[in-house]
Amino acid sequence: MTLQQLFDFVQQNPSYCAYLLAGVPVLSLILAWISEPYGYKEPWNYFFSVLVYAACIPGIFAVTLNIYFFFWERGSIMNAELLIRFVPILTMLATLFIISRFVSFDAIPGFDKLSGLMLIIGVILTLMWVLDRTHIYAFTRLPFYFIIFLIVGSVLLIRLSAKKLLT
Repeated sequence: MTLQQLFDFVQQNPSYCAYLLAGVPVLSLILAWISEPYGYKEPWNYFFSVLVYAACIPGIFAVTLNIYFFFWERGSIMNAELLIRFVPILTMLATLFIISRFVSFDAIPGFDKLSGLMLIIGVILTLMWVLDRTHIYAFTRLPFYFIIFLIVGSVLLIRLSAKKLLT
């Protein structure tokens, strides 16, 4: 299945996607009410971790997709699919807000991995945009693998410096 086939399926059957995206914040609210005094403890924090990942993976994908369409495709915002491009972001924000009201993110296993993923995606998109705008690979006639090494080295350098900055 390609991305276009997935987007076509969502356009033809929007109720599946809408129920899934609306269900994650509702489940997080119900789970927060059930586990209110003990949300940071062992079985409950894993349930919250599943809900955080269920909300953040489509949300991060939607943010990345929006950045791609805005910077590279130059698509009109009037033609944007709400259910694909904006509702996952709202679901992610709502779920994170609900969970943060009841449980600290430090108690949720794997949340630090998501923030690292967001940082790496942001750095890669920024580097790709800079390379696209400056056309440095066209002016220097560098081999493509050298550009890839440059991108990977930049990401590793930024990740290492961010890790040292945060600890």
